[in-house]
Amino acid sequence: MAGSSFGNILRITTWGESHGTALGVVVDGCPAGLALEAEDIQAFLDRRKPGQTKISTPRKEADAVEILSGIFEGCTTGTPISMLVRNTSQHSADYSEIANCYRPGHADYTFDAKYGFRDYRGGGRSSGRETIGRVAAGAIASKLLRQFGIELTAYTKSIGPVSVDMSKFDRQAILTTPTCMPDTEASTRAETYLADCMRSYDSAGGVIECVIEGVPAGLGDPVFEKLDANLSKAVMSIGAVKAIEIGDGIEVAVRHGSENNDPFRIQNGHISKTTNHAGGILGGISDGASIILRAYVKPTPSIFSSQETVSRQGENINLSIKGRHDPIIVPRAVVVVESMAAVTIADALLMNASAKLDNLKKIYGR
Repeated sequence: MAGSSFGNILRITTWGESHGTALGVVVDGCPAGLALEAEDIQAFLDRRKPGQTKISTPRKEADAVEILSGIFEGCTTGTPISMLVRNTSQHSADYSEIANCYRPGHADYTFDAKYGFRDYRGGGRSSGRETIGRVAAGAIASKLLRQFGIELTAYTKSIGPVSVDMSKFDRQAILTTPTCMPDTEASTRAETYLADCMRSYDSAGGVIECVIEGVPAGLGDPVFEKLDANLSKAVMSIGAVKAIEIGDGIEVAVRHGSENNDPFRIQNGHISKTTNHAGGILGGISDGASIILRAYVKPTPSIFSSQETVSRQGENINLSIKGRHDPIIVPRAVVVVESMAAVTIADALLMNASAKLDNLKKIYGR
């Protein structure tokens, strides 16, 4: 299987399946000398692990990380960092009834069409548990970015019809509400909406927003390595994400240029913008303003309501999915979006080191 790696200099390769022995990631290209402990990784993994709230799957996993290589005396060595998280709560029998049919909304049919074989126990490589490796890598990338004053904040922007009121933005609420919304009142309304969905044996989707602050102007390249294109690929590679917006996104299609352009000005001796419709990226290159992206996440496809499908033998059948499933993917995907954005920005930062001759002269003292 190709396509399990992402990045140029900071390159991550995830491995493992939902019901296998373990999952993990290899992170290559991280500079030597970054202070890193298992606790740094665990803090990120704890944000996505299952079984923590009534609106997440009841599957209980500690998701405890083991760092196998690349760290010595509390610092990165510059060699590949390999990390592992063991699966401890697989209920593979829950999936025996779908071994011979295709779940609507899942990758079952397309996986079978491509390989002629699939791991029906939770989706295998197409399972949401694959994102464990992404989050572990994102923890490293985020810590690297903080060395340069770059901070990422991701949160749930909306769930179904319920949207946050940004005038009530509370950063701490992202970590304390079960919805990961930065607005406690909106979170309460969203929880009520999700309870109704669960009573109806249904699921819900939503929107995740990620704000990246402190990114210097000049990251990204103007053609095939555009920063917004790479961010889009990174976030769209998350299984449940169906659309991406940068800045004002689709709203720009109905504007005039005079409304959409961001005027420049000099402020405190530096070039800045009076607005940020572009979302911090112009011509594929960061412009120094905050980068703003939104990911649109589909409803969880595993629902308990009866659905039409087909068997591998070509029979029309009805299917009611059993097992342990999230009624909504969004809250646990917040840290996944943040992690993939962090990996992308960190890779662009390292790529940019060779963009100017002056940069290389500084590195080599010439």
